[in-house]
Amino acid sequence: MREIIFDTETTGFDPLTGDRMVEIGCIEMVGRVMTGENYHAYFNPQRPMPAAAEQVHGLSDRFLSDKPLFAHKAEELLAFLGDSPLVAHNASFDFGFLNAELILCGLAPVALGRMVDTVALARVKHPGAKLSLDALCTRYGIDRSHRVKHGALLDAELLAHLYIELTGGRQIGLGLVDNGSTDQMTTGVQVPLLEISKPYREPRPHSASAQELARHSEFISKIKDALWLDTGSALK
Repeated sequence: MREIIFDTETTGFDPLTGDRMVEIGCIEMVGRVMTGENYHAYFNPQRPMPAAAEQVHGLSDRFLSDKPLFAHKAEELLAFLGDSPLVAHNASFDFGFLNAELILCGLAPVALGRMVDTVALARVKHPGAKLSLDALCTRYGIDRSHRVKHGALLDAELLAHLYIELTGGRQIGLGLVDNGSTDQMTTGVQVPLLEISKPYREPRPHSASAQELARHSEFISKIKDALWLDTGSALK
């Protein structure tokens, strides 16, 4: 099954108050394996970049000034997304900005039924734990030493590794079984049962012989104060 893991960078927290998307990074996965096909773009938000947001992702007004508008890249982005499920960390945030930009272009928003939220997956597996991307990467030993600032494509790559861990680990996608099904999400590898032909062997007798029974009786008769002979204590 094809899935897209994606992340966005923005000017703030709420598209309803005028915040805009300034970067998107998308990673293609098929059968929970990264294919190497990615989509990455910066956008001119047509508004000043707040200092707090720039401190997070490092994208300045000067850097974004010559970047295309989202409207000029929307069709290209939608073509890459196709109709695949879209995986994001705290997905309602990223979906909110993506759909706000599409609506501004006069395009239909992405259906929320395609949304897969890794925060929700992590909350089920690790209730009460820290659920930030950094914290979960640390929990699963995912190297993020090269992550100095937030970046959409870099964060999407980290999230792809995390998504694999959250949905069954690295055994997924090894292709051990091909059952012809690509329309359902799998969470493990099925291994077919093998028919192994073995020669038939007659069952071996395990009953004690008369000689062995006699030796056993002789042995227990020499045991003093045997508990099993004290019928009174057995009833207490």
